[in-house]
Order: sequence, then structure tokens, then C-alpha cells
Amino acid sequence: MISFRHFALRRGARLLLTDVDLTIQSGWRLGVVGRNGCGKSSLFAALQGTLEADAGELELPAKLRMAAVAQETPALAEAALDYVLGGDAELSAALREEAAAQARGDAEAMAKAHHRIEALHGYDARARAGRLLHGLGFAAETHERAVREFSGGWRARLNLARALMAPSDLLLLDEPTNHLDLDAVLWLEEWLRRYDGTLLVISHDRDFLDAVCTHTLHLDAGRARLYVGGYSAFERQRAEQLRQQQLVHEREQAERAHLQSFIDRFKAKASKAKQAQSRMKRLEKLAGTEAVRAERPFRFQFAAPARVPEAMLQLEGVAAGYPAGSREEGEDHLPGHEAPLREPAVILHDVRFRLEAGERIGLLGPNGEGKSTLVKTLIGELPTLAGERKVHKDVRFGYFAQHTVESLRAGATPFEHLQEKAPDAPAQVLRDFLGGWNFAGERAFEPVEGFSGGERARLALALIAWDKPNLLLLDEPTNHLDLDMREALADALADFDGALVLVAHDRHLLGMVCDGFWRVADGRVEPFDGDLDDYARWLRSRGSGARKDAQTDAAPAPSAADRRREAAARRESDKSARARVKKIEARMAVIDTELAAIEASLADPGIYQGPTAALLELGQRQGALRQEKTVLEHEWLALYETLEA
Repeated sequence: MISFRHFALRRGARLLLTDVDLTIQSGWRLGVVGRNGCGKSSLFAALQGTLEADAGELELPAKLRMAAVAQETPALAEAALDYVLGGDAELSAALREEAAAQARGDAEAMAKAHHRIEALHGYDARARAGRLLHGLGFAAETHERAVREFSGGWRARLNLARALMAPSDLLLLDEPTNHLDLDAVLWLEEWLRRYDGTLLVISHDRDFLDAVCTHTLHLDAGRARLYVGGYSAFERQRAEQLRQQQLVHEREQAERAHLQSFIDRFKAKASKAKQAQSRMKRLEKLAGTEAVRAERPFRFQFAAPARVPEAMLQLEGVAAGYPAGSREEGEDHLPGHEAPLREPAVILHDVRFRLEAGERIGLLGPNGEGKSTLVKTLIGELPTLAGERKVHKDVRFGYFAQHTVESLRAGATPFEHLQEKAPDAPAQVLRDFLGGWNFAGERAFEPVEGFSGGERARLALALIAWDKPNLLLLDEPTNHLDLDMREALADALADFDGALVLVAHDRHLLGMVCDGFWRVADGRVEPFDGDLDDYARWLRSRGSGARKDAQTDAAPAPSAADRRREAAARRESDKSARARVKKIEARMAVIDTELAAIEASLADPGIYQGPTAALLELGQRQGALRQEKTVLEHEWLALYETLEA
């Protein structure tokens, strides 16, 4: 159990959190959400002990084992598998002791180390580390490669695997999906749902939060509020709270006006002085509920292209890949092939792909199968190794690649980047355009190296939008974007008049903007007949055989006693879940009865002639009951699905 008592947190002169009182129970999977700069990462730093509280107390259990993802990875000669294995520090120390005792020929020390390793389940640790690497997209032949051979994105995956390898009671994950593609995200979701410790995760992927989290912690305006359920449940509950708050505020303001009117009229009359005094006291006691301040959501748009040709782009019998002497780049292919290739490397065979005006295609496929290769071939960055690529003369490309953000010039400002594209455009036109992308005022003249990853991505998208493309090719555009920016991007793409090809691990974005999907797998590109849930099922069925074989080879089958204990634990869990379901159903029946009574009272015109306070109390009770019912329904559904499974 983790407790915050009147907790406050400051970064420099800025107060991020104040008077936070909450308790996080053991076993919760908590999504931490809020706008950029609200204090999410600082809260993690406080939990890790690297940032001291400005006030109040943070209580952590004694001997709490904590794991978190390192932000940097040194260029080590150590093999990837050994680096991940090092996440279990105690086991690594025991293995070193065993190796040292063996080198000395010390039988007693070897026996002692052996028993310690066995107690730590250390003899299947390499297999467990290998499964983590496999789940995060590392092919078997890369497990023994040196860490220094991997690119930045792949090193981030290694750090994630190392954190998952560490035995922990509390796991802190800050944007764990940023460098993952969809298949790795789906694998990570399954892993985290099985994690039996307490999880705190910062993420801007709403589908990921819905799939993983049992609770949501919202940080806003220095406050922290806890909600039951994933991100969608949080949104519904918060919307209802804001609605109720605004209703209470409006009723309160009406009562204030009524009381003030009476006081102003009669306070000078001796016959009414006592009543006026009574109303003045009542006015002083009113709570002063704040009006809901509507947050202006960030919005932008891609300008309407001048022309959108009907037949935009076509690949006929194309072999796509890397020509002789080229290097592989980006995140689509596994590292370790950075030396010049002496022979052409064909990744995709006989590609037949046609894009018409207005089509919105999402590219799906396991990691390393060629999604980015296809996008680079469509844009013309990679020449075709066979077949024909046809592009209409009026096509104007807008291309966002995984390396686009890194290509922004250090030292240059947003204004200078845009001025390079349009040297003859008036300065005010450039400033107005940048202001529409939230680079208003002096922000347009700040060097980009001071920008966050999300701000850089937003600038890169703005530079693409300036050219008024009619065909957008976007390869993982959501990395580093927060939830507001992702929603804005989804809205802008939904309104875009041209055609779109999208690679993304954000299922919400894919579902919002794509009309159809193509699957890139096993060297082929073909239409996928299904939605994202169908794709997830296909992905699981495709990998289940390999995973089953790997698990069979990696660890011995459980003993009969272990199986009996597991079965007994499952039965006990099911029994507890069924009892909880009955309690929830009984409570919801009571709530329905009380809600019906309240609604009957509110339907009686006479109630509106009585005291305002009684009506206000009735409305508040109705809102509280509805909120409680929503939370109970969410819990009931989760329990029901578990029992059904």
C-alpha cells in the first residue's frame, strides 16, 4: 500500500502537486494521466526517491522492490540477453558468485551459490529473458548482439525488457509503448495484465490504458484524483462530475441572486431586518462551488489540397527492399545489418498495391516484416528491385517517417524551419500558420532543442501540412504525442480530403481514421478482411505455436502438486469473484430503487415550490448514485468476463 498525506511536489519554482491525499492499494494497475507538465514524471521521481516532497508525506512499504525503465542505455559490449538478465540484480550477483567459485574450484561456495540461484528460479532465467526479448520484437539471432549495436529505439526496448525482468512489487513505466509497434504493444498488454504487483504507468495510448489499468489517477491543476477503471471509464466519470459541478454552481448562483435580492430590498426595513440577517448568514454559508472552466482543446487541420487525382499511386509486381550497397534505417528492421549490403535484400515480394482518391489505409503487420519498407517504396525513398511503381503527376506527398523528428536542425527555430520551405512568404503569414499549430508568439522563435518530443513531432507535422499534400504517408506519427495532440491528429486526419497510408501502434487513431487495412507479413502485402480486434486474434494465433514451443523448451512442466495448488487457487479466486458479483448486483438493485424514488420526487411539480436546498441535495444524491452505479457496473463486467473465461 502506497499512501500520500498532504503531499506537495515542486520542480524548481513551479508547484506541480499540492495537498494530495490518496492511497494506492497493492495489486492495482494505475494509469497516470494529465496534460504535459502536470507532474506525472515528477511523481515517479518522488516514488523512486530522486525528488523530495515539498510538503507532506509519502509512505512506502518496507522492503518494497521497485523497478523502472532506465532513460538511457550506455553503449555496452554486453550481449542483449545478458543486459536484460541483469535486470534481476540479486540473481546476477548469485550467477557471478557461482562463476567465481567455479573458477577457484571452491566446491562449498559453488554449492551455496547453486542453492541461492535455485531459490531465485535462476536456472530458467535466460529462457525468461529470451521470451521478454521475443515478445518485444527481437528475433532470436539478435539476442547475442552487443547492446551498442542497437539503435536508440531498440535500446529503449532493451531497457523495458530489463525492467520487466526485475522482480518487483512496484513497477513504474513511463510511456512504455513509445518505441513499440502494434504487435509488441499487444504482447505488453498481456504481460502487464498477468503482473501481480502494483503497476503505475504513464501513457498517451488510451486503448492501452483501457486494456491494462484497473484504476486511473488524474493530475490536474495541482490536484490528484483517483478513478476506478481505465481511461474510457475515467472520461465518463469525469464528464459526469463536471456536469454535476456545473449544475450545483448554477443552482448556487440562482440561490445567491435570490438571497441577495431579498437582502438588498429589505435590510433597511426594521420589520424585515431579522429575516434579512438570516439570509445574510445563509449567503455566507453557501459553499462557493466553482464554475466548470471549459478547456479549449487543441485543434489543427491539413489544408484542402488543390487537386486530388483519382488514381494516385500503384505498385505492380514490385519487389521491395534494399538495393546493393545500401544500409537499413529506422525502426522497421532489426538492428545488426548496418554494414553495406553486398547483395539486394528483398523484403516484400510481388507487391500489388493501388491507392485511389480518398482511400485511408492502415498498414498492419508484425514487427520487422516490412511496413516501413513498403512506405519508403511508396514514397520513392527506396527504388523498386523489380516491378513497376506508377505515380500520378499531380500527387503531392506528405511524408512523416520515424526519423523525421530527429531531422529537425538543432539551433533552428520553428519560424526558420518554415521560412526555409517558403522563403518568399511574408513573415506574418508564417507566424499565423505556426500559431495555428500552437507555436504562437515567442514560441515560434525558440530553438527546437528546448522542445519536448511531442512539440518536435507537432512541428514536423506542421511543416508537412504547409505543402498542402494530397497523399499523406505517416509512419508512427504518434510517438511522443500526448492524448490531446493525438485526438487533434485523429480529427485532422478524419477531415483530410486526400488519401492516407498510416502505420501506427495507436489503435484509437487507426480505428478513427482508417477505412481499410492491409497486412504486411511473410513477405506479402495483402488486404486484411477484418478490424483491429480480428488482427489481434490473428497475431495471437500466428505466434501461439512458436511461443508454446519456446515455453516448453525453456522450463519444465509443472508438477502434479503445483497443478493442484494452481487449481485450488483458481477455485478460491472464482468463489471470491462470484461472491463479489452477488454483492454488486444486490447493491445495484438498492441503487435502482433509490434512483426511481428520486426521479419520482423530481417529477412532482410541488418540489420546485419548496426550499432550494432540498432540491439541490436531491440532485447531488442522484448524481452520486449514478456515479456509484457506473463504477459498480464496470467492476461487475470485469468480474463477469473473468468468470466466463
